[in-house]
Amino acid sequence: MNSHTPLAERIRPNTLDDLLGQEHLVGKRSILRTAIENGKLPSIIFWGPPGTGKTTIANIIAHTLKVPFFQLSAISSGVKDVREVIEEAKTKPGAILFIDEIHRFNKGQQDALLGAVEKGIITLIGATTENPSFEVNSALLSRCQVYVLKSLDEKDLIRLLNTAIKKDEILKKKKIELKETSALINISGGDARKLLNLLEIVCDAAGDSLTITDGYVMDVAQKRIALYDKSGEQHYDIISAFIKSIRGSDPNAAVYWLARMIEGGEDVKFIARRMVILASEDIGNANPTALVLANASFEAVNKIGYPEASLILTQCATYLASSPKSNAVVNAIINASGTVKKHGDLPVPLHIRNAPTRLMKNLGYGKDYEYSHDYEKNFSPQEYLPKEISGMKFYDPGKNAREEELRKYLKGLWTDKYGY
Repeated sequence: MNSHTPLAERIRPNTLDDLLGQEHLVGKRSILRTAIENGKLPSIIFWGPPGTGKTTIANIIAHTLKVPFFQLSAISSGVKDVREVIEEAKTKPGAILFIDEIHRFNKGQQDALLGAVEKGIITLIGATTENPSFEVNSALLSRCQVYVLKSLDEKDLIRLLNTAIKKDEILKKKKIELKETSALINISGGDARKLLNLLEIVCDAAGDSLTITDGYVMDVAQKRIALYDKSGEQHYDIISAFIKSIRGSDPNAAVYWLARMIEGGEDVKFIARRMVILASEDIGNANPTALVLANASFEAVNKIGYPEASLILTQCATYLASSPKSNAVVNAIINASGTVKKHGDLPVPLHIRNAPTRLMKNLGYGKDYEYSHDYEKNFSPQEYLPKEISGMKFYDPGKNAREEELRKYLKGLWTDKYGY
C-alpha cells in the first residue's frame, strides 16, 4: 500500500482478533467464528449500518480460509460481471464472492446468483445496510444465513482512532495528540470507515504536528466534506437530516432534504421505507393515520417511480412533519425488552394459558379466565402479567391530545394499578 491508499484500507484488520466490535458474531465460541475456524462456511448476508465491518469480516474470512476471493459492488456491476465470476469460480473450488450493497441488485441480478449458490460453485457473502427481508429475493435469502452487525460504541471508536494514530505507517510518523474526540465521533455517526476518512482529512490538513480538538475538526470538516452522493457517505447524512427534520416538526426543512435526495437520484424505496419506520417510531399513537399514510406511500412509489413519486414522497413527508409526535411506543418496547432480559422467561399465569387438551385443563390451564366481553365495558381487571412483575407499566402514553385520550381511558379501567 502507498500514501494514496485510504487510511481505512491501510489499517484494515486481517484477523478476527484484531477486529473491533461485533463480539456477538466473532467473539470466542460465537457461531460465525466457529464456522470460520472449522472451514464450514454457509452463504451469508451481513446486515448492518455503514462502517460496522461487513467488508472487513468478508476479507478476514477469505484471508483465514485461504480461498479464491472475488469482490463486486452492486453499484457498478451487472449480470454480465456476476456470470463472469461464476464461470471463473468453476475452476477454483471453495471460491467466495463478496457483493457489497447487494440490496442494489435487481431481481434478475440476484437470480443470476441463485444457481451458483445452490450448486456450491460459490459461497456468497453479501453486505447490505437495508433489511434483507425486503431487498433480497426470498429464494436467495433462504439459502443464506443472515448475520446482523451492530454500530460500534464510543469506546470502540476511540480505540480505533488511537490504533490508527499509533500503527498506521503514515500517521505514526507525525506528532499527533488526540485531545478531543466528540466531533470526530459525532460527525462520523458511528461509521468506522467514515471516522477514519475524517481523521485522515484532519491530519492531512495539519502537516506533521497536530493537536486534535473538536473545534479544529469542525472547521476542517465544514470546508472539506462533500455534498450529497447517493453512493457515498453523505447518503446517510442527508437521510439523517431528513428524518430529524420530520421528527422536529419542520416540514420546510424536510422538503429541502427530500429535494436533495430526489435531485441526487436516491432510491425512492429507501426514502419511503424510512418514513414508514418514522411514522411508528416518532409519531405512533399520537396520530395512527401517519403509519397508514406512510405505508400507502411506500406501496404507491413502488408502482409509480420517479418523477411522479416525488409528489407522493412530499405529501407523506409534510404530513409526518406536521403531525404531533410521540416516542411512547419506542419506550414501551425498550422497557418491556429490558424487563425480559432482567427477569428471564417468567411463566405465563395459568388462567391465561391456552388449554387445547384435557391434560392441560386438568392442570389448571385456562381455569378462572374471565372473558372480557362478558363484563361491563368489555373489561375485567384480572391479572395478565406474571406475578413477579405485576403492576409494571411499559406503555406510558405521550403528552398529546390523542394519547391523552388513551391515558384517560386506561386510567378509567385500571384505576391506580399502572399509575396512569
